[in-house]
Amino acid sequence: MAAQMGGQPILILSDKTQRTIGRDAQRTNILAARVIAESVKTTLGPRGMDKMLVDSLGDVVVTNDGVTILKEMDVEHPAAKMMVEVAKTQEDEVGDGTTTAVVIAGELLKRAEELLDQDVHPTVIAGGYRLAAEKAVEILKNIAIDVSVDDDEMLKKVAITAMTGKGAEKAKEYLADLVVKAVKAVAEREGDKISIDTDHIKIEKKEGGGIEDTELIKGVLIDKERVHSAMPKKVEKAKIALVNSALEVKETEIDAEIRITDPNQLKAFIDEEEKMLKDMVETIKKSGANVLLTQKGIDDLAQHYLAKAGIFAVRRVKKSDMEKLARATGANIVTNLDDLSGKDLGYAGIVEEVKIGEDEMIYVKDCKDPKSVSILIRGGTEHIVDEVERAIEDCLGVVPAAIKDGKVVAGGGAPEIEAAKQLRKYAKTVGGREQLAIEAFADALEVIPRALAENAGLDPIDVLVDLRAKHEKDGARYGLDVFDGKVKDMYKEDVIEPLRVKTQAIDSASEVAVMILRIDDVIAASGAGKGAGAPPGGPEMGGEGLED
Repeated sequence: MAAQMGGQPILILSDKTQRTIGRDAQRTNILAARVIAESVKTTLGPRGMDKMLVDSLGDVVVTNDGVTILKEMDVEHPAAKMMVEVAKTQEDEVGDGTTTAVVIAGELLKRAEELLDQDVHPTVIAGGYRLAAEKAVEILKNIAIDVSVDDDEMLKKVAITAMTGKGAEKAKEYLADLVVKAVKAVAEREGDKISIDTDHIKIEKKEGGGIEDTELIKGVLIDKERVHSAMPKKVEKAKIALVNSALEVKETEIDAEIRITDPNQLKAFIDEEEKMLKDMVETIKKSGANVLLTQKGIDDLAQHYLAKAGIFAVRRVKKSDMEKLARATGANIVTNLDDLSGKDLGYAGIVEEVKIGEDEMIYVKDCKDPKSVSILIRGGTEHIVDEVERAIEDCLGVVPAAIKDGKVVAGGGAPEIEAAKQLRKYAKTVGGREQLAIEAFADALEVIPRALAENAGLDPIDVLVDLRAKHEKDGARYGLDVFDGKVKDMYKEDVIEPLRVKTQAIDSASEVAVMILRIDDVIAASGAGKGAGAPPGGPEMGGEGLED
């Protein structure tokens, strides 16, 4: 790109720089973002299809979880990457609704493109979209239903709705019950507020058995084995010591040389080492502990003494597991072994080593009031176990979201249809060109029931007509039952989602759509060798080279 000044061309951008301006830039960015939305649209809902993703090493992932698909896809285009960010935000905030958020964002851009073709300015569309998003969130809050932390049945329905259509569907009732129990175990009340940190729920996976063999452990499951075969395999009424130091003879800090001139000195030296280890074991025994879990190592000789004392010991336990153990058993983590006393010990009903599949694992269970629990996922193959894990993680997002906000909405496309209906009425009160953008936003929201219908093999136009008619007449809870194609009261059908899944999806989708709309100039430095300054998209920043 050169500017002419007094007959002398001035180079501003290098020859290798590609620049797309105005309408072309918008068209390209919108196309890229829509391709991403289209790629996950078919996975939406209980009748959605799965994707098989194969990476460069040949590893296979089979899933219909929106964010997993987008993370695994090798996305090059910058606008497409922004859409992947939408899914990640939704995943971090609520754990579910990732596909919904991306599909709405794609549809908002599609509707915006129609307005751009009618010469509506991008700023006007952006302003209308912002107004519509605020109003849509307000509408959803008004139609939300209250739910309390003690309403186990309602929380189970929320978990089942999140799990329907995933690989774990055949055991959804059982798994939902498990998740609700796990979340309630780690929930802590602070006055009126309830805080839930799902990091305190540990998930372990082992292939083998069926999905129904997945279990909740009221305590912690550790992927380790006891250090000595002579130790007891099972300890009941366990008194647990958590130690952060090694049961080994300390090496000197600096390289030291010890000269021994007499064999007796050598014997005294070895005896002293032995005595030190014996004393360490004696300290543990004296505290009353019969289970020892340490983050560091245990010397072979110390293992022998521990086994003789009948103490169940495990070494090199992960720091995160130690913290979970402390929360579950009520033990204090002791850094200096000499400080260990009875009051530092934790309690568990049973500590035992169990062989699961090929590996030994240690259960620390039946704790009195565990503030940390574990879920062991089982399934026939690695892919099934992974998909069950994704389903459970979605549930571990939605159940806490429902508890924290205390609000849920009906599913099956009902909230989107209701929001669209009320937005159209609102658009008339706004007037001006923004009205067109608000109406476009309302149309875009209806992509969710439309996609649910398409994925279930139903006629989307018939379904939308039925839904709109029901919402005009009977209220806000009517959605599509994808299993028999009828429009029903979703609340009665137990299809229930946390309010936050919907509000977050609308917020992030509208924000990314507005951001992409406002870009009218894309400048890409495409060095031949894709040097440091080159964008990830390189020369393929144009519309071509974009594939589904």
